[in-house]
Amino acid sequence: MRLLSLEVTNYRNIASASLTPGRELTVICGNNGQGKTNLLEAIWLLTGGKSFRGGKDAELVRRGEPFAVLEASTLRAQQEEQEPDEPNRVRLTVGTPDSQRPGRYASVNGAAPRRAAGLAGSFPAVVFDPGHLSLVKGSPEGRRRFLDAALCQLYPGYVTLLRRYSRLVTQKNALLKSYWQTPDANGLLDVFDEKLAESGAAVSAKRQEYLALIEPEITGTYRDIASGSETLAIQYEPSFEPEKGLAPVLRESRARDIAAG
Repeated sequence: MRLLSLEVTNYRNIASASLTPGRELTVICGNNGQGKTNLLEAIWLLTGGKSFRGGKDAELVRRGEPFAVLEASTLRAQQEEQEPDEPNRVRLTVGTPDSQRPGRYASVNGAAPRRAAGLAGSFPAVVFDPGHLSLVKGSPEGRRRFLDAALCQLYPGYVTLLRRYSRLVTQKNALLKSYWQTPDANGLLDVFDEKLAESGAAVSAKRQEYLALIEPEITGTYRDIASGSETLAIQYEPSFEPEKGLAPVLRESRARDIAAG
């Protein structure tokens, strides 16, 4: 997949900018605070409408403006013997909470706008920034977020699965906080745990599947860097036994969860 061109308007500190990348290598240079990382972040939004820095909608829009607009032309990579594809024209808008259309929406080739998450899988990209050192040094949360970002690009349906799981966690946590004031709270927790076990197992399975896919690349690259003097292994260790599923863990932790709210 290639980015042919990008027009950025009112994105973070960028009032207006145009980018036409080189076919093989593009170097972006400039003074501190000029917007280099913001430009790279704008490209990353084309992968599914999310920021690799986790910015909220209001933070992505230039101060005093209701919308940020990204317009890009992309081309799917083709083998030499294949007919070239026509470029796709992508328009992505980010509206502040008080704008006429808040949130992130994308339109491809003039089609009606839809949620920007619908772009997932259409423009794969890889980003590396100093914060990614936390993959080794930081908490498991960062590693999960890294896996999820990759999976959202490879499997468009994973976005829906992850959102469903996250929404269930949020709703269950709200119930736990109001447990003593909620009639039949245990019955509701039974329902949440059943759905969480189903969605959680599916999320875990996809993460393991992706890790198995990239492990040969990671171990091979590290072997080259270390000139064979060291080896690297990676392993996904869920907090439950896959053959038993997530349900027993949720049952065992319920008393603690209620006590902690």
